[in-house]
Amino acid sequence: MPVSPFLAAALQFRVDVADVPSNRERAVRLIEAAAARGARLCVLPEMWSTGFAEERLLALSRTTPEILHGLRTLAARLKVIIAGSLPERVGRGVYNTLYVVNATGVVTGEYRKAHLFSPSGEDRWFRKGSSAEVIPTDAGTVGPLICYDLRFPELSRKYFLDGAGVLCVSSQWPSVRREHWRILTVSRAVESQAYVVAANAVGPSGPFRYAGDSVIVSPDGERLASVGEEEGMALATIDPAVVLETRRRIPCLADRNPRAYRKIRRPA
Repeated sequence: MPVSPFLAAALQFRVDVADVPSNRERAVRLIEAAAARGARLCVLPEMWSTGFAEERLLALSRTTPEILHGLRTLAARLKVIIAGSLPERVGRGVYNTLYVVNATGVVTGEYRKAHLFSPSGEDRWFRKGSSAEVIPTDAGTVGPLICYDLRFPELSRKYFLDGAGVLCVSSQWPSVRREHWRILTVSRAVESQAYVVAANAVGPSGPFRYAGDSVIVSPDGERLASVGEEEGMALATIDPAVVLETRRRIPCLADRNPRAYRKIRRPA
């Protein structure tokens, strides 16, 4: 992680299903506003360009290369890092993929959602990702997560072991499970001794209503900034020295005893 602190932004807006132009306009407007306030890292909601368009996902995923090109141009112009998930078409299938675009306009990494939310049928519309790696950026090493991934501590633990000081979470988390969102974003920060920058959609989208409450959480679990149920952004300073001090004060990495739980199995 870099020595200097920097400002991060979790961007929150309504994601309209299949309305790529409107969603893109909202995203660009908020990224520009965050950059004007000094943000170096901007995190967008899950599937922010298309929403969960289900039967139309394969067709709509054709817009992703153009969307990515626009993000790369925007990132380079504003000198910001942009992270968020988009539909990635591979053959006749689609992945829910979080892309990280560096401040130079280069895609520095991507992550395909590993945990698909079967209760809403995500496993019918998406292919499951099979790997998860930390992503280097101009603001240090980040660990990417997408929505449902928050419920699986194994993923954030891997990022902790791989040196991530910031977890970037791109989500469409529903209002009905708002308290789970609040608990899980704090839990992942505390157990990873890392910052969590979590961007959520807000308001109605298709048959669901999303909770908003985008948040930035400190390595000690303090909610540094959040948004309510309106369009906006959570802005907070990410200080790499705080990550190092938190890990020095409570040395979880050194005190781990993996021999005691070296085999974590599926339920019998």
